[in-house]
Amino acid sequence: MSASPTLPRLTLRLAAPRGFCAGVDRAIQIVERAIGRYGAPVYVRHEIVHNRTVVERLERLGAVFVDELDQCPADRPVIFSAHGVPKAVPAEAERRQMIYLDATCPLVSKVHIEAERHHRDGNHILLIGHEGHPEVVGTMGQLPDGAITLIETVADAEAFAAADPARLSFVTQTTLSVDDTAEIVAALRRRFPAIAAPRKEDICYATSNRQDAVKAIAEGCDLLLVIGAPNSSNSRRLVEVGLKAGAKASHLIQTAAEIDWRWFDGVATAGLTAGASAPEDLVEAVIAAIGARFGTEVAEVTVTREDVQFKLPRAVAG
Repeated sequence: MSASPTLPRLTLRLAAPRGFCAGVDRAIQIVERAIGRYGAPVYVRHEIVHNRTVVERLERLGAVFVDELDQCPADRPVIFSAHGVPKAVPAEAERRQMIYLDATCPLVSKVHIEAERHHRDGNHILLIGHEGHPEVVGTMGQLPDGAITLIETVADAEAFAAADPARLSFVTQTTLSVDDTAEIVAALRRRFPAIAAPRKEDICYATSNRQDAVKAIAEGCDLLLVIGAPNSSNSRRLVEVGLKAGAKASHLIQTAAEIDWRWFDGVATAGLTAGASAPEDLVEAVIAAIGARFGTEVAEVTVTREDVQFKLPRAVAG
């Protein structure tokens, strides 16, 4: 898109990668294919991903989103969200003889497996994450009460009292700020040199890549817009990362309709990205809305290419 001579000029830096990750794409496909195989309605425990546009489209196809399993009839399929669930949830589904599909992102499942391994080794586990986030609830629900302690901040890491400093491990939520998490991990390692770390970084590739892309566009931006839901951890982290990387202002929006055009007063360079649960058509709508008001020069900044794909569950893979 080239700048119009009759409108105020604006450079729009577009971050890449942005938007859907492989785990989100897989979860959405599971719901779509389940509706195709079993017919509507298909029940989904919690939002399949944190994006209202996605959820509303799936509702139109025949998905019914519920908070808990007891809201689902036993004779209809139920799908567990990409964020993961406590072990008690599939156990209850089996008790009720329900058909269930697990759309947990494989990278979240990796954290669950790590936590179980550390527990078998006799370690107490520290989970770096945000209290109440579905992924954190799901990870803590993999083990008995008391086996995991949640660490949200560096202050939490400094205050934690270990019963046995030689028997500690840590895992992390997959959608955290890479830099903030590194500070917490550094504090834990300083206090507990023997603490066992994940075999491979828990923060997922998509979260890291989107944060790197925001860092690449933020410096010199008068305004950064992040498309994502208020309850999307990875989207909220992009707002924070952008500000730390040099953006003068940063706002989280769900759609173009949420833009406050006063934010653009005095703006010569803006940045745009989308969280891992936001579809690309929302990005295109924001670009179009900006282009209607400004002579916009769009410059895409790509830090890496993504080609990750995750297999679908056998029940819907055919």
